[in-house]
Amino acid sequence: MKATSGVRMVTGNGENSYSANSRLQEKAILETRTLLRKAIQEIYSSIISAHPSTIVVVDLGCSSGPNTLGFISEVITAIRTYSQNSEDDAATTEVQFFLNDLPGNDFNLLFRSLEHYNSLGGGKEMPSYYVAGLPGSYYRHLFPSESVHLFHSSYSLHWRSKGRVVKEKLDSFNVPYYVPSVKEVKALIKKNSLYDIEHIGVFESNWDPQDDSESDRVLDSAKSAANVAKCIRAVLEPLIVDHFGKEIVEELFVVYASNVAKHLEKAKAKYPIIIVSLKKPMN
Repeated sequence: MKATSGVRMVTGNGENSYSANSRLQEKAILETRTLLRKAIQEIYSSIISAHPSTIVVVDLGCSSGPNTLGFISEVITAIRTYSQNSEDDAATTEVQFFLNDLPGNDFNLLFRSLEHYNSLGGGKEMPSYYVAGLPGSYYRHLFPSESVHLFHSSYSLHWRSKGRVVKEKLDSFNVPYYVPSVKEVKALIKKNSLYDIEHIGVFESNWDPQDDSESDRVLDSAKSAANVAKCIRAVLEPLIVDHFGKEIVEELFVVYASNVAKHLEKAKAKYPIIIVSLKKPMN
Protein backbone atom coordinates (compact mmCIF):
# COMPACT_ATOMS: atom_id res chain seq x y z
CA MET A 1 0.00 0.00 0.00
CA LYS A 2 1.27 3.43 -0.92
CA ALA A 3 2.27 5.50 2.12
CA THR A 4 -0.79 7.31 3.57
CA SER A 5 -2.95 6.12 0.66
CA GLY A 6 -6.61 6.38 1.63
CA VAL A 7 -5.75 7.37 5.20
CA ARG A 8 -8.43 10.01 5.57
CA MET A 9 -11.87 10.16 7.07
CA VAL A 10 -15.05 10.10 4.94
CA THR A 11 -15.49 13.65 3.63
CA GLY A 12 -18.51 15.93 3.61
CA ASN A 13 -21.29 16.04 6.20
CA GLY A 14 -23.63 13.34 4.89
CA GLU A 15 -25.08 10.37 6.76
CA ASN A 16 -21.92 8.26 6.41
CA SER A 17 -19.40 11.08 6.86
CA TYR A 18 -16.87 11.32 9.65
CA SER A 19 -18.37 14.69 10.57
CA ALA A 20 -21.71 13.03 11.35
CA ASN A 21 -20.20 9.95 13.00
CA SER A 22 -17.41 11.11 15.31
CA ARG A 23 -19.19 10.93 18.67
CA LEU A 24 -16.76 8.29 19.93
CA GLN A 25 -13.86 10.64 19.26
CA GLU A 26 -15.77 13.50 20.89
CA LYS A 27 -15.97 11.49 24.12
CA ALA A 28 -12.17 11.25 24.20
CA ILE A 29 -11.85 15.02 23.90
CA LEU A 30 -14.38 15.55 26.69
CA GLU A 31 -12.52 13.06 28.87
CA THR A 32 -9.23 14.96 28.40
CA ARG A 33 -10.71 18.44 28.88
CA THR A 34 -9.19 18.92 32.34
CA LEU A 35 -5.70 17.96 31.17
CA LEU A 36 -5.93 20.21 28.12
CA ARG A 37 -7.04 23.23 30.14
CA LYS A 38 -4.27 22.66 32.68
CA ALA A 39 -1.64 22.52 29.91
CA ILE A 40 -2.97 25.67 28.23
CA GLN A 41 -3.11 27.61 31.50
CA GLU A 42 0.48 26.62 32.34
CA ILE A 43 1.64 27.85 28.93
CA TYR A 44 -0.38 31.05 29.23
CA SER A 45 0.97 31.85 32.69
CA SER A 46 4.56 31.28 31.55
CA ILE A 47 4.44 33.72 28.63
CA ILE A 48 1.93 36.35 29.81
CA SER A 49 4.77 38.70 30.73
CA ALA A 50 5.43 39.25 27.04
CA HIS A 51 3.23 41.95 25.46
CA PRO A 52 1.76 41.02 23.12
CA SER A 53 2.22 37.30 23.76
CA THR A 54 1.59 34.62 21.15
CA ILE A 55 0.68 30.99 21.82
CA VAL A 56 1.13 28.51 18.96
CA VAL A 57 -1.12 25.45 19.13
CA VAL A 58 -1.18 22.51 16.70
CA ASP A 59 -3.89 19.88 16.28
CA LEU A 60 -2.32 16.80 14.65
CA GLY A 61 -4.84 14.75 12.69
CA CYS A 62 -7.61 17.35 12.90
CA SER A 63 -9.97 15.70 10.38
CA SER A 64 -13.06 17.72 9.43
CA GLY A 65 -15.79 17.15 12.00
CA PRO A 66 -16.94 19.27 14.92
CA ASN A 67 -14.32 17.89 17.31
CA THR A 68 -11.52 20.15 16.08
CA LEU A 69 -13.78 23.17 16.49
CA GLY A 70 -14.53 22.00 20.01
CA PHE A 71 -10.80 21.77 20.67
CA ILE A 72 -10.29 25.36 19.50
CA SER A 73 -13.10 26.47 21.78
CA GLU A 74 -11.54 24.62 24.74
CA VAL A 75 -8.22 26.43 24.25
CA ILE A 76 -9.89 29.83 24.03
CA THR A 77 -12.04 29.05 27.07
CA ALA A 78 -9.01 27.95 29.11
CA ILE A 79 -7.20 31.23 28.41
CA ARG A 80 -10.28 33.29 29.14
CA THR A 81 -10.93 31.47 32.43
CA TYR A 82 -7.32 31.83 33.59
CA SER A 83 -7.21 35.52 32.70
CA GLN A 84 -10.42 36.18 34.63
CA ASN A 85 -9.05 34.45 37.72
CA SER A 86 -5.68 36.18 37.52
CA GLU A 87 -6.96 39.59 36.38
CA ASP A 88 -4.72 39.45 33.32
CA ASP A 89 -5.93 40.94 30.05
CA ALA A 90 -6.44 38.03 27.65
CA ALA A 91 -6.91 40.50 24.80
CA THR A 92 -3.14 41.06 24.78
CA THR A 93 -2.64 37.40 23.90
CA GLU A 94 -2.84 36.01 20.37
CA VAL A 95 -3.36 32.32 19.62
CA GLN A 96 -2.19 30.79 16.35
CA PHE A 97 -3.85 27.45 15.56
CA PHE A 98 -2.46 25.11 12.93
CA LEU A 99 -4.87 22.36 11.89
CA ASN A 100 -2.91 19.47 10.44
CA ASP A 101 -4.02 16.44 8.47
CA LEU A 102 -3.14 14.66 5.24
CA PRO A 103 -3.86 16.47 1.94
CA GLY A 104 -6.92 14.26 1.31
CA ASN A 105 -8.64 15.64 4.41
CA ASP A 106 -11.82 17.69 3.90
CA PHE A 107 -10.29 21.07 4.79
CA ASN A 108 -13.04 22.86 2.84
CA LEU A 109 -15.74 21.58 5.20
CA LEU A 110 -13.54 22.34 8.19
CA PHE A 111 -13.00 25.96 7.27
CA ARG A 112 -16.62 26.51 6.29
CA SER A 113 -17.53 25.28 9.76
CA LEU A 114 -15.13 27.75 11.34
CA GLU A 115 -17.43 30.61 10.36
CA HIS A 116 -19.78 29.53 13.15
CA TYR A 117 -17.00 30.10 15.67
CA ASN A 118 -16.37 33.70 14.71
CA SER A 119 -19.08 34.64 17.19
CA LEU A 120 -16.53 34.04 19.97
CA GLY A 121 -15.50 37.63 19.28
CA GLY A 122 -12.80 39.60 21.05
CA GLY A 123 -12.67 42.11 23.87
CA LYS A 124 -10.87 42.28 27.17
CA GLU A 125 -11.61 38.70 28.15
CA MET A 126 -10.97 37.04 24.81
CA PRO A 127 -7.65 36.47 23.04
CA SER A 128 -7.39 37.07 19.32
CA TYR A 129 -7.03 33.80 17.43
CA TYR A 130 -5.97 32.82 13.93
CA VAL A 131 -6.53 29.47 12.24
CA ALA A 132 -4.50 27.97 9.39
CA GLY A 133 -4.64 24.60 7.68
CA LEU A 134 -1.48 22.54 7.39
CA PRO A 135 -1.75 19.56 5.02
CA GLY A 136 1.00 16.97 5.40
CA SER A 137 2.07 13.90 7.35
CA TYR A 138 3.08 14.42 10.98
CA TYR A 139 5.73 11.77 10.41
CA ARG A 140 7.64 14.51 8.58
CA HIS A 141 9.08 17.80 9.85
CA LEU A 142 6.19 20.27 9.79
CA PHE A 143 7.47 23.21 11.85
CA PRO A 144 10.68 25.08 12.64
CA SER A 145 12.38 23.96 15.83
CA GLU A 146 11.09 25.42 19.11
CA SER A 147 8.18 27.14 17.36
CA VAL A 148 5.17 25.39 18.93
CA HIS A 149 3.90 25.66 22.51
CA LEU A 150 1.35 22.83 22.45
CA PHE A 151 0.75 19.80 20.25
CA HIS A 152 -2.65 18.17 20.58
CA SER A 153 -3.71 14.90 18.97
CA SER A 154 -6.82 12.83 19.58
CA TYR A 155 -7.60 9.54 17.83
CA SER A 156 -4.87 9.94 15.23
CA LEU A 157 -1.47 8.81 16.52
CA HIS A 158 -2.41 5.14 16.15
CA TRP A 159 -2.32 5.65 12.37
CA ARG A 160 1.02 4.68 10.91
CA SER A 161 2.51 6.29 7.83
CA LYS A 162 2.53 2.93 5.98
CA GLY A 163 0.95 -1.30 7.08
CA ARG A 164 5.81 -2.30 7.73
CA VAL A 165 5.07 -6.01 7.42
CA VAL A 166 6.95 -8.85 5.74
CA LYS A 167 5.70 -9.14 2.14
CA GLU A 168 5.30 -12.91 2.42
CA LYS A 169 2.76 -12.36 5.20
CA LEU A 170 0.94 -9.52 3.49
CA ASP A 171 -2.66 -10.32 2.68
CA SER A 172 -4.63 -8.46 0.07
CA PHE A 173 -5.61 -5.73 2.51
CA ASN A 174 -3.59 -4.09 5.24
CA VAL A 175 -4.62 -1.25 7.56
CA PRO A 176 -1.77 1.01 8.82
CA TYR A 177 -3.24 0.98 12.29
CA TYR A 178 -1.75 -0.11 15.61
CA VAL A 179 -3.16 0.00 19.13
CA PRO A 180 -0.36 -0.05 21.75
CA SER A 181 -0.56 -0.95 25.41
CA VAL A 182 0.15 1.61 28.15
CA LYS A 183 3.44 -0.20 28.79
CA GLU A 184 4.47 0.23 25.15
CA VAL A 185 3.56 3.91 25.17
CA LYS A 186 5.60 4.51 28.33
CA ALA A 187 8.57 2.63 26.85
CA LEU A 188 8.44 4.66 23.62
CA ILE A 189 8.31 7.97 25.49
CA LYS A 190 11.20 6.91 27.70
CA LYS A 191 13.22 5.80 24.66
CA ASN A 192 12.53 9.11 22.93
CA SER A 193 13.74 10.96 26.06
CA LEU A 194 12.45 14.34 24.84
CA TYR A 195 9.43 14.65 27.14
CA ASP A 196 8.38 13.84 30.67
CA ILE A 197 5.04 12.16 31.33
CA GLU A 198 2.73 14.55 33.15
CA HIS A 199 -0.17 12.09 33.12
CA ILE A 200 -0.96 8.73 31.55
CA GLY A 201 -4.10 6.72 32.04
CA VAL A 202 -6.82 4.68 30.36
CA PHE A 203 -10.57 5.12 30.15
CA GLU A 204 -13.15 2.96 28.41
CA SER A 205 -15.82 4.02 25.95
CA ASN A 206 -18.76 1.92 24.78
CA TRP A 207 -18.56 0.53 21.25
CA ASP A 208 -21.77 2.37 20.49
CA PRO A 209 -20.73 6.07 20.47
CA GLN A 210 -24.32 7.10 21.21
CA ASP A 211 -24.47 4.97 24.38
CA ASP A 212 -23.32 6.96 27.42
CA SER A 213 -24.73 4.56 30.01
CA GLU A 214 -22.68 2.65 32.56
CA SER A 215 -24.97 -0.35 32.31
CA ASP A 216 -23.57 -3.74 31.28
CA ARG A 217 -26.61 -4.40 29.11
CA VAL A 218 -27.32 -3.31 25.53
CA LEU A 219 -30.98 -2.40 25.21
CA ASP A 220 -31.16 -2.51 21.41
CA SER A 221 -28.30 -4.52 19.91
CA ALA A 222 -29.37 -3.88 16.31
CA LYS A 223 -29.52 -0.10 16.79
CA SER A 224 -26.23 -0.03 18.69
CA ALA A 225 -24.59 -2.18 16.02
CA ALA A 226 -25.75 0.25 13.33
CA ASN A 227 -24.17 3.11 15.30
CA VAL A 228 -20.91 1.18 15.60
CA ALA A 229 -20.92 0.42 11.87
CA LYS A 230 -21.42 4.08 10.98
CA CYS A 231 -18.56 5.11 13.26
CA ILE A 232 -16.15 2.56 11.77
CA ARG A 233 -17.30 3.26 8.23
CA ALA A 234 -16.61 6.98 8.60
CA VAL A 235 -12.99 6.09 9.37
CA LEU A 236 -12.22 3.07 7.15
CA GLU A 237 -14.33 3.56 4.02
CA PRO A 238 -11.66 5.48 2.05
CA LEU A 239 -9.09 2.73 2.70
CA ILE A 240 -11.56 0.03 1.65
CA VAL A 241 -12.64 1.89 -1.48
CA ASP A 242 -9.04 2.57 -2.53
CA HIS A 243 -8.19 -1.11 -2.25
CA PHE A 244 -11.36 -3.01 -3.25
CA GLY A 245 -13.52 -0.44 -5.01
CA LYS A 246 -16.77 1.16 -3.85
CA GLU A 247 -19.04 -1.67 -5.01
CA ILE A 248 -18.56 -3.74 -1.85
CA VAL A 249 -18.98 -0.98 0.71
CA GLU A 250 -22.74 -1.07 1.37
CA GLU A 251 -22.96 -4.84 1.71
CA LEU A 252 -19.75 -4.98 3.75
CA PHE A 253 -21.06 -2.68 6.48
CA VAL A 254 -24.47 -4.37 6.54
CA VAL A 255 -22.69 -7.65 7.27
CA TYR A 256 -20.38 -5.92 9.75
CA ALA A 257 -23.33 -4.41 11.64
CA SER A 258 -24.99 -7.82 11.75
CA ASN A 259 -21.87 -9.41 13.25
CA VAL A 260 -21.54 -6.62 15.82
CA ALA A 261 -25.20 -7.04 16.80
CA LYS A 262 -24.65 -10.74 17.46
CA HIS A 263 -21.75 -9.90 19.73
CA LEU A 264 -23.65 -7.18 21.60
CA GLU A 265 -26.51 -9.60 22.25
CA LYS A 266 -24.05 -11.65 24.33
CA ALA A 267 -22.11 -8.87 26.05
CA LYS A 268 -21.53 -5.13 25.99
CA ALA A 269 -18.13 -4.12 24.65
CA LYS A 270 -15.84 -1.14 25.25
CA TYR A 271 -12.82 0.49 23.64
CA PRO A 272 -9.80 1.15 25.88
CA ILE A 273 -8.46 4.66 25.20
CA ILE A 274 -5.06 5.86 26.36
CA ILE A 275 -4.70 9.46 27.53
CA VAL A 276 -1.21 10.99 27.65
CA SER A 277 -0.05 14.47 28.62
CA LEU A 278 3.62 15.21 27.92
CA LYS A 279 5.74 18.15 28.98
CA LYS A 280 9.12 19.19 27.65
CA PRO A 281 11.71 19.40 30.46
CA MET A 282 12.92 22.92 31.16
CA ASN A 283 16.72 23.16 31.05
